[in-house]
Amino acid sequence: MSSRLDNPKYGISRVDVPNKKTHGWQVRLQRQGWRYQKFFADGLHDGSDNAFKAAQVMRDELVESLQGESRRERAERKTSRNSSGIVGVCRTHAVKGGRRYPCWQASWSPEPGKRKCVKFFVSVHGEKEAKKLAIAARKEGLAAMAD
Repeated sequence: MSSRLDNPKYGISRVDVPNKKTHGWQVRLQRQGWRYQKFFADGLHDGSDNAFKAAQVMRDELVESLQGESRRERAERKTSRNSSGIVGVCRTHAVKGGRRYPCWQASWSPEPGKRKCVKFFVSVHGEKEAKKLAIAARKEGLAAMAD
């Protein structure tokens, strides 16, 4: 299995704002709630290629120095946006034929780069049972999750 670091541009974005005369590469990473970023200007690094190489070096050093979370730890971390009380489970709605249908949704990442999502409709299962089914689906998905 390949790592995201196998992608030479992982965590690195190109920034070009001609009217501000800003051209370069931006490194952005987030680990355990902390954000790290640095801009590498083309002009200060004698061109785009050198700025990109400097950005890669900084990104690689940063990744190595930071204790990373496992995929499972990230998947189980509760954020301030969580309103259901269960990470990866939310009440939402699906739209079919212009109508909104309330449902409980469970989501997880079975493997890097993949996302799985299942919905349980309130109209079919009732409010409590739909939520219960979503929680069970999320637990089952996490149990089968590749690290």
